[in-house]
Amino acid sequence: MRGVWPRPRSGDKGRCEPPLTLRFSLGPCPSLDTGLVRGGGALKGATLGVSLRENSGACRMEAAMRDIEFYAQVLGLVDPWFVDDVDLSIENKRVDIVVSHHEGRLWPCPKCEVELALYDHAEERAWRHLDTGGFPTWLHARPPRVNCPSDGVRQVHLPWAEPRSRFTRAFERFAIDVLKETDISGASNILKTSWDECWGIMERAVARGRAAKEHQVPTLIGVDEKAARKGHSYLTLVYDIAGGTVEYIADDRKQASLDSYFESFSAEERSGITAVVMDMWPAYINSVEAHLADAHDKIVFDRFHIMKHMGEALDTVRKREHKELRAEGIDTLTGSKYLWLYAEKNLPDKHKGTFGSLKMLNLKTARAWAIKESLAVLWRYQRLGWATKFYKQWFFWATHSRLQPVIDVAYMIKRHLYGVLNYFSAARITNAAAEELNSKIQTIKKMAYGYRNREHFKTAIFFHCGGLQLYPATHGLPG
Repeated sequence: MRGVWPRPRSGDKGRCEPPLTLRFSLGPCPSLDTGLVRGGGALKGATLGVSLRENSGACRMEAAMRDIEFYAQVLGLVDPWFVDDVDLSIENKRVDIVVSHHEGRLWPCPKCEVELALYDHAEERAWRHLDTGGFPTWLHARPPRVNCPSDGVRQVHLPWAEPRSRFTRAFERFAIDVLKETDISGASNILKTSWDECWGIMERAVARGRAAKEHQVPTLIGVDEKAARKGHSYLTLVYDIAGGTVEYIADDRKQASLDSYFESFSAEERSGITAVVMDMWPAYINSVEAHLADAHDKIVFDRFHIMKHMGEALDTVRKREHKELRAEGIDTLTGSKYLWLYAEKNLPDKHKGTFGSLKMLNLKTARAWAIKESLAVLWRYQRLGWATKFYKQWFFWATHSRLQPVIDVAYMIKRHLYGVLNYFSAARITNAAAEELNSKIQTIKKMAYGYRNREHFKTAIFFHCGGLQLYPATHGLPG
């Protein structure tokens, strides 16, 4: 950069001899060559004085050439592009790089790729590049345009930036890394950009990643819903169970929400699906049955959702019994809500003594808890025959418990028994991967203080959970 020169090695051929001498002073420097900084004029508060002995012109030229070569390498420029000029402004704390191209070259049309002669240039534009020594760095160029017989006047693709972006590819790669670690507001503070500019980088990354992703249906998929905001506002999500990624997002949790996913594949492609894990939501069941052959053999109802229904039944029994006991002046169940909802193996040690005494009492809640814990044993079986035998015994116990919420859940499981037992025949899968991703999605939502715009929420989910190749190609190497 002009005004910043490496020290030449004394004695080298072709290098300036004697070596460059730098003199620093605490006051204004009358000998400073102000022409070294774009814009001319004295540097305000400048304290740097520079004196050169002999061949100072050659030194300046060598320093400028080194700067040009450095940025040409950093930007990955190849013929016909070259760095024409590099300017460092100490006063404005910025670096400006001017890029030009050689004449007489043919340029490919960005749409049909037919090589054409130069038509004209667009207005000069600036792209933000990675900072240099803490100084914001900008790349300037006038993009060439071609007049294609089929596609009209088009601006050619530029090697340093994506179309419609005002950042170099190298800057966008860095910005994506920052966005992975923080929210949009935090990233804009770190990158010294606006909120909208950061969001644009995220949107382009997701669009690029989804366009590059291979169009194939996963063998094992999970279907779940996610609350988009308070109230009955949902998104339908499809997961790749093996890859642990979000594959598809649609508004609402209707049959049509899931239909669109299956309809994006041919019947032959859909035949590769071996199992679909989901909750017992009728709309999702109907969609799978409409698009998959032998759907009844491929649907697996998620055990965590089943146990959630059983936990809700247990809590209903507790509430009713607590109300009855309080009417008699008995506070046995006061403050015990979450003790009953724990799985026995997850109960904290500090509560084991208290809970051990509670479950030994003749309580309806204790019976409901025992039935819930027994149901969890079903998924430990390895063979379908033994699992079926156990289920029949459990069903008899649950339906003869005289606890209506428990009886209701038992009959609900019976109506969907095919999907419960498919766990042992189709695939031993659960929506555990979906629950992990749901936790991550909830964190994304909290970081942004909620998403009023659904499309923004979808973009953020794909960015963080889509398993996409988000980075633009730089120097011919993607990723």
